Amino acid sequence: MTDNILLVDDDPGTIQLLASIIGDLGKLRFATAGADALRLARELVPDLLVLDAEMPDMSGFQVLQAFKADALLADVPAIFVTSHSDPAFEVAGFELGAADFIAKPVSPALLRARVRTQLRMKHLSDELRRFSVTDALTGIGNRRGFDEALEREWRVARRIGKPLALLSIDVDHFKRYNDLYGHPAGDNCLRLVAHALAGASLRPADVLARYGGEEFAMLLPQTPRAGAEHIAHRVLEAVRALAVPHADSPTAPYLSVSVGVGYYDDASICWTSPAAYSRPQVQAQLDCSSGDLVQAADRALYKAKNAGRARARLVDIAEACKARAAAAAAQVPSTPPAA
Repeated sequence: MTDNILLVDDDPGTIQLLASIIGDLGKLRFATAGADALRLARELVPDLLVLDAEMPDMSGFQVLQAFKADALLADVPAIFVTSHSDPAFEVAGFELGAADFIAKPVSPALLRARVRTQLRMKHLSDELRRFSVTDALTGIGNRRGFDEALEREWRVARRIGKPLALLSIDVDHFKRYNDLYGHPAGDNCLRLVAHALAGASLRPADVLARYGGEEFAMLLPQTPRAGAEHIAHRVLEAVRALAVPHADSPTAPYLSVSVGVGYYDDASICWTSPAAYSRPQVQAQLDCSSGDLVQAADRALYKAKNAGRARARLVDIAEACKARAAAAAAQVPSTPPAA
């Protein structure tokens, strides 16, 4: 896999020099201003950032601060190329999260060695992180990775005004399955379900995880309620098509799942598109969060189970948000306690 290296310097001549030295170590992209560097990085997250410390409008330190403040970019290592030799300058950069410093004039051999080192360390870090967010039983994402993805996608959805949906998927009567067929068969059952769910999701951006026990979660970025409902029915059919016998299920003679869909789109009253801000009273009263999306999916799952299982139900994020606001209001005294 080719590494992506982002070179940032306000001097095109310096960029050309650096590119001639490390051009064979990865796919290079270039920016001559900090704002352009951030735009390029968000379009395709680089494996390494090599940047000038001193640039007009936005210094290299400010670029690094912006990277560290962005969940998508925070783990990108940064090598500063600078004419400063003051130790305090380097200390300040390391405190911001810089990975390394290279002094000008640049030594080609030193630059290549430092770039190789940082890319190697990034690969090791990525591999460790992959293991930390993977469920050992099923091979799909785990709860930790899912929670991180949810926060990241929620911020994106709010910032750019895109819908977001979450499917909460529960294997019906799984305890009965374990009791009848044994835990090894139960483990294999969960692996089969995970594989079926992976086939039901349609895009690389969709995030599938084992949320806990026999519960799975599927995050669908840029997906409104109609699209999420379509995926929910694909999930139901994919598990049904496994045709795994479940002789002790009161719902069906085969394994089934129930699906709850929580959704946030332009019909939700907490939607944050520019049009939503024309309703300031509603916006101020109903400020939804990623936790409300989880609660909406849980509420929908509860409705699916109450309706007989092996089916899907949908709940708008606003329903969960209103319930949370009402619960919070009920806990706050309407008048201050007597002295």
